Amino acid sequence: MITLVTIVVTFFAGMGAGLGTGFAGLSAAAVISPMLITFLGMDPYMAVGIALSSDVLASAVSAYTYGKNKNLDVKNGLIMMVTVLCFTVVGSYVSSLVPSATMGSFSVFMTFLLGIKFIVRPVMTTKETMQGVSAKKRAVQSIICGVLIGFICGFIGAGGGMMMLLILTSVLGYELKTAVGTSVFIMAFTAFTGAASHFAIGGKPDWFVLILCIAFTLLWARIAAVFANKASAKTLNRVTGIVLVILGIVVFAFSLLS
Repeated sequence: MITLVTIVVTFFAGMGAGLGTGFAGLSAAAVISPMLITFLGMDPYMAVGIALSSDVLASAVSAYTYGKNKNLDVKNGLIMMVTVLCFTVVGSYVSSLVPSATMGSFSVFMTFLLGIKFIVRPVMTTKETMQGVSAKKRAVQSIICGVLIGFICGFIGAGGGMMMLLILTSVLGYELKTAVGTSVFIMAFTAFTGAASHFAIGGKPDWFVLILCIAFTLLWARIAAVFANKASAKTLNRVTGIVLVILGIVVFAFSLLS
């Protein structure tokens, strides 16, 4: 019975995380962590580590799909990635010193509000307009934003993907598909760094739960990424917004249960 419950919980956790990753570059920890904590009674710090591990392959396969469809800006994403990677380690260490109750609550309302934003004010920037931002300005903004995003990703394992998507579309002027593609590209590396830091500090994970979460998240992330790259900008904004709003509500409900 315990095994069945574990499979069911990880399946729905992976589905929510995969859809969030494939559509919006959302960190898997935003969904997986609260579900593992609430329904499986897992330690919050270890739950974040498993969620970040699930994020690695899910983000990588999503990035591959977006890149294959020429919706990935590797060159301009590298600057932010390096900064994010460095501060993910810092955030992961700091989170080990913070009471468990503090973890996982930061990104709930941000997820919901970002979803509303994409529905009400969709990102309709074109790739041509995107090229108009100066390289120097984008580099400086990427470093500053990377510090904040990396720390948050390492600290609670959530919020990094959402903030990255918001920064790329609203601050750096990316069109939505390229923003999501670049976001999941960066998240693949930050998630790996965060997961390694968590397990190095907190010890070995529950391998059964880890494998299930990785497999289910990877499956749904691939499905979402394929659909997203075929959708129009208007449709993608709406679907992304709806997914974020639903995830925000669901995660908030889980936080109340826990």
